[in-house]
Amino acid sequence: MTLASPTDVKTARTAGLLPAGHPAVKQGKVGVMLINLGTPDGIEFAPMWRYLREFLSDPRVIELNKAIWYPILYGLVLTTRPKKSGANYARIWNREKNESPLRSFTRSQAEKLASTLADHANVVVDWAMRYGNPSTASVAQRLVEQGCDRILSFPLYPQYSATTTATANDQLFRALMKIRNAPAIRSVPPYYDEPVYIEALAHSIERHLGTLDFEPEVVIASYHGIPKPYFEKGDPYHCHCLKTTRLLRERLGWDEKKLITTFQSRFGAQEWLQPYTDVTVEKLAKDGVKSIAVVNPGFSVDCIETLDEIGREAAETFHHAGGKNFAHIPCLNDSPEGMAVIEALVRRELSGWV
Repeated sequence: MTLASPTDVKTARTAGLLPAGHPAVKQGKVGVMLINLGTPDGIEFAPMWRYLREFLSDPRVIELNKAIWYPILYGLVLTTRPKKSGANYARIWNREKNESPLRSFTRSQAEKLASTLADHANVVVDWAMRYGNPSTASVAQRLVEQGCDRILSFPLYPQYSATTTATANDQLFRALMKIRNAPAIRSVPPYYDEPVYIEALAHSIERHLGTLDFEPEVVIASYHGIPKPYFEKGDPYHCHCLKTTRLLRERLGWDEKKLITTFQSRFGAQEWLQPYTDVTVEKLAKDGVKSIAVVNPGFSVDCIETLDEIGREAAETFHHAGGKNFAHIPCLNDSPEGMAVIEALVRRELSGWV
C-alpha cells in the first residue's frame, strides 16, 4: 500500500487505510543532499583529533593494512598532527560563525539551491559532511523523517576518486543500512567535463584575473593529489583532472604553457601524482617567472587546502624563490557561476522524480 504524500494519519485511519496504533507515515518527498568532504568542529586539539581520526581511518583514504597503519595513526599522526592542523585552520576560521569556510560555503550552497528549487514543493534540500558534522547519517535520517522516500545524493567533487566520491556514497549507504524503510537513491555523477562546469570555471577565472594589476605568465590548475598506487589500481581521478584542464584551456584559448596541471596536499612517504604543486611553484620562480595565479578546479568550495595551503604556503614558496606577483583564484563556492553548476546537475538528475 502506498499512501499519497504527505498523508494525514488520522484521515487515513478513518478511511480504513491504516490500523489503529499505526505510526505516522510521511511519503512522497524528494530529498537532495549536498555532501562535502568534512570539517572539524573546532580548532582545538580534541575536535581536530576526532576529525582526523575519522578521516584517516577510512580504508578508501588510507589503503594500508590496519595492522601497519593504525600504530602509525594512533602512535604518531594523532599525537602531532591535530595541533599543527589546528594552527592552520585558525588562520582561515570563520570567527563570526565559529566554523570552517567549507562548512559556511556548503550550507550557503544548500540554502541557495533550496531557493532556486522552490518551484518543486516536494523537494527538500539539505547538506552533510562525509567526516564531521552534520554527519551523513543524521541528515539522511532527517530527510526520511520529513517524508523523503527518494534521495538525490550530490558528492561535491567534480573529478571522481575512490577517496572522495566513493567514500561519500559508502557513508550514505552505511546510514541506510540502519533505516528500515530506506529511500531510493540516486547519485550525481562526476562532472569534470560538463559544459556548465567548464564555463563556470572559465568565467570565474576571467573575472578574477580582470581584477589583478598584473597578468600571470602561468596559471596553475592545482588539484588535490592521490597516491600514485591508487591511480595504478584504476582510479580515474588523474584522467578526469587532465581532461578538466584541457577543456578549460580550450575554452580560455590558452596554450599548454599558459595553463598547467599540478597536484597538491600529499601526505606520507609514498609517491603521489605528479607534478607536485609546491615543487612547480618554486621551480617557476627560480626559472625567472615573476607572475603566476593558481586555481583549484577540483574543490567545489574554498577550504584549508585552497585558502591556507595555496593562498599562504604556495604564495610564500613562490616569493621566497624569487617570484613577484602571486594570486589565488577563489573556488566557485556559492557564486552565481557555482550555483548554476549545482542547479543544472540537480535538475537533470531529478528528472522523472519531480
